[in-house]
Amino acid sequence: MAFLSKGVHSMWRSTKLLQTLLPQVSQSFLCSSSELSSSSNSESESSVSLESGSHVIDTERIRNRKLLYPPQHSCDRIQSWVSTLSRLQDDKVGIIDLHPSIFGVHPRLDIIHENIKWQQKYKNIDFSRVRTRAEMPGGGRKPWRQKGTGRARHGSIRSPLWNKGGAAKGPRGPTSNFYMLPFGIRVLGLRTALSCKMAQNDLHIVDSLYIPAEDPDYLRDLVKSRAWGYSLLLVDDNDEVPQRLANALQQIPEYNVMPAYGLNVYSMLKHETVVLTLSAVEKIEERLLYHLHRSGCVQQKFRLPL
Repeated sequence: MAFLSKGVHSMWRSTKLLQTLLPQVSQSFLCSSSELSSSSNSESESSVSLESGSHVIDTERIRNRKLLYPPQHSCDRIQSWVSTLSRLQDDKVGIIDLHPSIFGVHPRLDIIHENIKWQQKYKNIDFSRVRTRAEMPGGGRKPWRQKGTGRARHGSIRSPLWNKGGAAKGPRGPTSNFYMLPFGIRVLGLRTALSCKMAQNDLHIVDSLYIPAEDPDYLRDLVKSRAWGYSLLLVDDNDEVPQRLANALQQIPEYNVMPAYGLNVYSMLKHETVVLTLSAVEKIEERLLYHLHRSGCVQQKFRLPL
């Protein structure tokens, strides 16, 4: 009984202590939570307008980006860091979701080969041309009479049978090697090339093509510090290149820039690293997803306009 009374007395003292300390703890907790919320608000406000020199990084756009035709399964989710070219350090300014139907396709080397072969051949024109017997000079008279000489019958010394005669079935250029792949093969080739670059960690995303200086050494140091390799392909959503970047690229033939509407399989495989801006990613996904989900035959045959 004495043990029970001691236990009850200790419990009564602990409850009294809690009753006295509870208002102070709740007040301090409310103060700390308000400070935390204010600090988080100030942090979010500062993150919206991260400045790098005179360049403002729009982190709100990165954070609020949504996918067109979102994937049905969460296991298909693909994410990528977004960096900036305004600093030499590889500082990450955000992370975005990429569509698995564009950047997560199973690699098809046969499709890539078909696209590369098509791009190398469809623009070529063969200018090889040889002269026929009608175009060769001379040979107007019969070399000898038809009968009585014991020799074979000939009507001209420019016949294909003679030395220095005209060609019978030689090339008659210019000859075009133009042909067009089916539309679905070209779309799948772009998706496969982007997915292979993404899987090999050779595809990077930046907020814009802004660089603080037009010195080509800055661009070389940036690529070297980030281990982007020997050759670089920059892709933006339009064909207007910033002046500083254009001046820097003029002295570096290994680095090239192109708009998103000109992106192709051959250029992506020709360069070791592909860098896409956030606007280019949105443009590429919009166009390719449209062709994947549009009504009508994607494998339609190409027809030349009349």
